[in-house]
Amino acid sequence: MSANTVSVLFQIFLAFGIALAGGALSATFASTHKRLCAFISLGAGTLLGVAVCGISPECWGDLHWWFLPAAASGYLLFAIITKYIYHVCPACAASHFDEATTHRLSEFATAMMIALAIHCTVDGLALAAGLDESEPVKLSITLAICVHKFPEGLALGALLLGGGVLRSRMLWLVAAVEAMTIVGGLVGWFGIQSVPHEWLRLTLALMLANACGGFLYLAIHAVLGEILKHHKALVLGNFSAGFGIIAALILYFHLKA
Repeated sequence: MSANTVSVLFQIFLAFGIALAGGALSATFASTHKRLCAFISLGAGTLLGVAVCGISPECWGDLHWWFLPAAASGYLLFAIITKYIYHVCPACAASHFDEATTHRLSEFATAMMIALAIHCTVDGLALAAGLDESEPVKLSITLAICVHKFPEGLALGALLLGGGVLRSRMLWLVAAVEAMTIVGGLVGWFGIQSVPHEWLRLTLALMLANACGGFLYLAIHAVLGEILKHHKALVLGNFSAGFGIIAALILYFHLKA
């Protein structure tokens, strides 16, 4: 097994484990909306940071103007899923929890699982595609996804518990949905192995650009949803911290290089 394959496996299983840990701790950490908003905002900031400071410059160099429709496709995919199926990320829709949990779980569980499974698959694809990028981009993608996975697991676990699911079954459901991160990572990594070498760079850039659009949607949707309704100072502070961490990481490695 090559070193790159081991690295991909480690990253996707790490992201899965962090989301599962969030689900396991949801009963404690997601007990207040304010605390959940803090985690969500931090994760959203890291996603925006990696999209703007990491993925966009790298992909623009490979795709030029084709980067825009590729990123737009990722943004529109998440927007369509959120509008017609369910919120693609329960963490980014925390302000809707009270509405959702007043209904029986059976009314929204299937749609929620489908939407989040697509989201997790894109996370896995982004991890796989980012492995051949520069060190700053690779690390920032991994960090941003892992940071976002924790509030994602928290929110999903809290939503399921609020819908009346037993804690033991909730953990299995969180694991099943978040396992799509592993599936996406494996499909992305082993799928690109069959791509001709001359097309490989372009394929990776298109995958990352699509993921970049999804990250932009998640970051904007999460922050705007909370800023307009709750805890403006808390949301802005944590969002800025998440963005700043990614920007500083990328700048540090570029200067070091």
